[in-house]
Amino acid sequence: MDLIVRPDGEVTTLYTELLDLAVLGALNISRASHVEPDDSGQWFAQIIDGPRLGPFPKRSEALAAEVAWLTEHRLQNSTH
Repeated sequence: MDLIVRPDGEVTTLYTELLDLAVLGALNISRASHVEPDDSGQWFAQIIDGPRLGPFPKRSEALAAEVAWLTEHRLQNSTH
């Protein structure tokens, strides 16, 4: 789990239940994407205001691609 801490103390991360993020202060949680199957059972990760990733034969592959894309393009870039 990556936590990006800005100079003003704001923390940005991809939400998981690994840590109780509420101990860091007030939370502002927003959806960044969703993973859904199509009619043929292929899985896609749709990034909100971003690309549609896939198709993937397994949901776990779509979830991994979703996390990788969000980490690279949203989380890492949140420090700029």
